[in-house]
Amino acid sequence: MLWSLKPHTRAYRYVGHKDVVTSVQFSPQGNLLASASRDRTVRLWVPDRRGKSSEFKAHTAPVRSVDFSADGQLLVTASEDKSIKIWNMYRQRFLYSLYRHTHWVRCAKFSPDGRLIVSCSEDKTIKIWDTASKQCVNNFSDSVGFANFVDFNPNGTCIASAGSDHTVKIWDIRMNKLLQHYQVHSCGVNCLSFHPLGNSLVTASSDGTLKILDLLEGRLIYTLQGHTGPVFTVAFSKDGELFTSGGADTQVLLWKANFNQLNCKDPNKRNLKRLHFETSPHLLDIYPRSPHHHEDKKDIIEINPKLEVMDLQSSSPPVVDVISFDSTTTTDSAGQAVPEKGDDICGYFLNPSLVPESSSTTVKKKAEDSSDLPSESQRSVPLAVTDALEHIMEQLNVLTQTVSILEQRLTLTEDKLKGCLENQQKLFNVIQQRS
Repeated sequence: MLWSLKPHTRAYRYVGHKDVVTSVQFSPQGNLLASASRDRTVRLWVPDRRGKSSEFKAHTAPVRSVDFSADGQLLVTASEDKSIKIWNMYRQRFLYSLYRHTHWVRCAKFSPDGRLIVSCSEDKTIKIWDTASKQCVNNFSDSVGFANFVDFNPNGTCIASAGSDHTVKIWDIRMNKLLQHYQVHSCGVNCLSFHPLGNSLVTASSDGTLKILDLLEGRLIYTLQGHTGPVFTVAFSKDGELFTSGGADTQVLLWKANFNQLNCKDPNKRNLKRLHFETSPHLLDIYPRSPHHHEDKKDIIEINPKLEVMDLQSSSPPVVDVISFDSTTTTDSAGQAVPEKGDDICGYFLNPSLVPESSSTTVKKKAEDSSDLPSESQRSVPLAVTDALEHIMEQLNVLTQTVSILEQRLTLTEDKLKGCLENQQKLFNVIQQRS
């Protein structure tokens, strides 16, 4: 469901998935919407009245989460097939997979600068991945429960995990140290979201409440009671002025955050400046601040909005069913529809496969002006050759991973054979002594 709140509340229902939709996210530019589903597919939607979409099929089990990189060029997906997959949005292609988890992967998120990926799994581990080397560079494990959700703070120096053991944990990835440990919920924590300033955090739990945590002072400051059942998701707006929550009571609640109105764009600008630079130290280049100790303070404010919030269900907003068509698989993409004048679309995603040949010249001119990528006539290498080389590189990456796995298995086999020979020699010596 895509909701438009201005000038009048209305909604668009996009039909295409064949099972439960588990995760949705807008691209940073706001011109694409990614969705994951239990039907084992990922879809990219153009959020207009025609609802064109591209379908990605690579996972062999339900997909649990989707997340765009800060520049909008990559998409990471996490699935119950124990894998994490990275996709190229410009070419609409699958790039590579990350395999290290031994159980369902519940969530995967990019760091603000796109250099790292954090993932959590039901194998009770949280892993940090390097997107350049495609290797796991760090691992946090928990013996009590597993993390339902994990995300980076706006500065990219810490990660927060929402645990099934009713806890929220803040880890410093530069010191590999647990900084803060909150036990404020009475049921599992399903989701969390950082305020754009990074000084506070909102959590959603199956106990039916939302909690606002002050990360600087390390304490709980607000308890929000608005849902009548488990709360599954929560997210801040980009400016930090609003946040929204959704739960099992079939309601979506929109909250106004009464935080200090500071400039929330500065952290995002700093992170964007770090994108696509030459490889330089990342995790150890900034000396970490001293951790803020979590203290059990009793000055907690409980807010119950049940009697004060206007229920918009009675207004019956008009709902338009948008049925997806011309959807394709991983290598092909559906054509992008040109929105009508009444559509609330800010721009187009610059992907040749999403722009139709019959589109107007004004749209083409706008795409050419805003694109930093060279056109086919300006390329020194033809586009077909570039595609072929990219395909060869993908196959080489697969072969490299296969050889690496074979080498590991051969090493294990050699170790086992060595152990067998040693045991055989010991038995032979024992027999000789007895004889």
